Amino acid sequence: MDHLQIYLIVGAALFCLGLFGVITRRNAIAVLMGIELILNSANLNFIAFSRFGGMNLSGHVFALFVIVMAAAEAAIALAIIINIYNLFHTVNVDEASQLKQ
Repeated sequence: MDHLQIYLIVGAALFCLGLFGVITRRNAIAVLMGIELILNSANLNFIAFSRFGGMNLSGHVFALFVIVMAAAEAAIALAIIINIYNLFHTVNVDEASQLKQ
């Protein structure tokens, strides 16, 4: 029982959980985890469509690109979060609005 719909449902569930995490959390680390869930749901969809669309490698290439992009995003975002923590002694996203001043 290997159907495309199963992968799409799991991908949609991951996307909804990630979106919920991004919208509801104030902690910057939790927001990053939500973004990673969203990117992983996109990877799951890329691989599923690649598998059920004729076994071409385009989905795998896009998934690899998303993984590289997510790693770079996590490294840069964690560096920014560490700097925010050093300045304000908190990782609350609402406190980062003081950086505008």
